[in-house]
Amino acid sequence: MRSSTPRLNLRVIEKSDYPELAALMDLVFHDVGGSWPRMTIMDLIHQFPDGQICIEDDGKIIGAALTIKVDYNRFSLPHVYTDIINENNVIQHQPSGDALYGLDVFVHPDYRGLRLGRRLYEARKELCRNDNLKAILAGGRIPGYHKHAGSMKVTEYIEKVKRRELHDPILSFQLSNDFDVKRIMRYYLPEDDSSCGYATLLEWDNFFYEEDIDSVHDIDKTLIRIGIVQWQMRAVRSVDDLIDQAEFFVSSLSNYKADFALFPEFFNAPLMGLRREQNSVEAIRFLASFTEVIKQRFAELAITYNINIIAGSMPELRDGMLYNVSYLLHRDGTIDEQDKIHITPHEKRDWVIDGGNQVKVFDTDAGRVGILICYDSEFPELGRMLAEQNVQIIFVPFWTDTKNGYQRVRLCAQARAIENECYVAIGGSVGNLPRVDNVDIQYAQSAVFSPSDIYFPHDATIAEASPNTEMIIFADVDLDKLKQLNTEGSVTNLRHRRLDLYGGFTQPK
Repeated sequence: MRSSTPRLNLRVIEKSDYPELAALMDLVFHDVGGSWPRMTIMDLIHQFPDGQICIEDDGKIIGAALTIKVDYNRFSLPHVYTDIINENNVIQHQPSGDALYGLDVFVHPDYRGLRLGRRLYEARKELCRNDNLKAILAGGRIPGYHKHAGSMKVTEYIEKVKRRELHDPILSFQLSNDFDVKRIMRYYLPEDDSSCGYATLLEWDNFFYEEDIDSVHDIDKTLIRIGIVQWQMRAVRSVDDLIDQAEFFVSSLSNYKADFALFPEFFNAPLMGLRREQNSVEAIRFLASFTEVIKQRFAELAITYNINIIAGSMPELRDGMLYNVSYLLHRDGTIDEQDKIHITPHEKRDWVIDGGNQVKVFDTDAGRVGILICYDSEFPELGRMLAEQNVQIIFVPFWTDTKNGYQRVRLCAQARAIENECYVAIGGSVGNLPRVDNVDIQYAQSAVFSPSDIYFPHDATIAEASPNTEMIIFADVDLDKLKQLNTEGSVTNLRHRRLDLYGGFTQPK
């Protein structure tokens, strides 16, 4: 019962408050499951004590607000209740999150009319400002909608509530507290019959938020330009001859402001023609003797032309064993490398190449990228391992001699883009080298692929080269579209994985 003259106190919730809090939740939320388990409330208090606020009247809890931190970019897009509190009632609090997420605000029925909900909302806003967070987000029920579902769409209902032609117990209150409806979320809380399973995604922006960056150059790029060199295999007279040819393409890509330049697998194979009458094992090891020089020269090109270069792949000799290695030369001078994991029968038989044991994602100034060398793109496990490390662009330098081989790379690369919700760029070589054993003919049509959904080209191909023609191609990719796809796509492959069946198979080492 409400006292005649309430004596109110706003404070953080303590663990000993659970019995009172549970009783209040059972009273207010009797139609959607009642109180949360003790474990859930204890976990909230433990992980984010400042976010759990209550109002008491003369020592009795009469209202509360429960809050967590989340990643704004993720939860400003549609989601469902179980993304916040999973099926096991575990709260998905992110300590490093840049936004607050309002789980619940509830007030004892006897105390409604005293604007206590507004007081709790103001406390949340103050917390948001003090912690320098971007916004407060919330999934809001619309419990009045079931009375009108037969006569109007949910969008019409929300508009009428906004215009105050209708009153909704929750939405009207949230709108009066400066929250904006950003989206409608279907199936947010399926058991919420009063809302017919719908919810609004609400947002209150913290206008005092200050981006935690030192300069505009620290802001992550989202629009990325990929350049691919469809490389003509031709005889060369020296390493300098090869580098001069490569520099021409790097310079051209840089002039068009490309962020990446992709070269094909074994693009340096013409150097094997510098020494005649070698068997295949001798020839590939002779080629490996140039790798360090080429790598360092390409690193200089990356810095000089301000472009990140994926230097195809080259043979590298380590501890007496030969590997097929791709090098990522960052424009800041950093060098990363990725071994080919799966070695083709030809590479194993004729060149005695061994496979690597780790697949990695590299942070660049233009997104998170991975490299799958040719045959590796045909193994879905590797693409999934990269996806689990949040890859955004996968580069596939390849060498194929026939259209059959090319089609394997192309079709598998397209599959990797769709199933892992990322962009995939493939780059190959054309022409022929009649005097170089085992690398005599080439077939390629380089391309950049996207996921297949409404945000991307209808055929999921952003750009492609003419077959078997030396040229460069460009593709502009939007990394923000990948985030949107992850939550709003017609299908969401990554989110719908059955990890209970196969989740343990692809975890990276």
